[in-house]
Amino acid sequence: MSHRFPQRLAHLELHTADLGSARAFYSELLGWRPELIEAAQRTYLALDLGDGPSGGIVECGTERALWLPYASVPDVNVATERAEQLGGSVLLAAREGPAGWRSVMRAPDGGEIALWQPKASVPPTGARACPRRSGSPPGAP
Repeated sequence: MSHRFPQRLAHLELHTADLGSARAFYSELLGWRPELIEAAQRTYLALDLGDGPSGGIVECGTERALWLPYASVPDVNVATERAEQLGGSVLLAAREGPAGWRSVMRAPDGGEIALWQPKASVPPTGARACPRRSGSPPGAP
């Protein structure tokens, strides 16, 4: 999988153990407007980051808060396989959510990135219906 142009950052998601504190901090500091989205019996706090990628906050049992960038790719399965060929490891296999398909990878240096294919594009190679994963944000890619 080679690209003639860089793949764009599509979404930026904060994983934190304290959603309320994170919401208040980023709202006040940067003016990011939060919007609670409810879908598939789950909630997700979407953030309006202004021009550029979308954003969101997920409350989970993480030891320390971390930002997970989502890179838009033409085919999530092809990109996931390519990441493995380059020495990355799969933390979350490609799966379908309400707005598209995603996988989460760990790079050889330890950094983490989500690979994202929106539903507006062609279904990924080998796509099949997957049960929704708990923790799959309904408003996020």
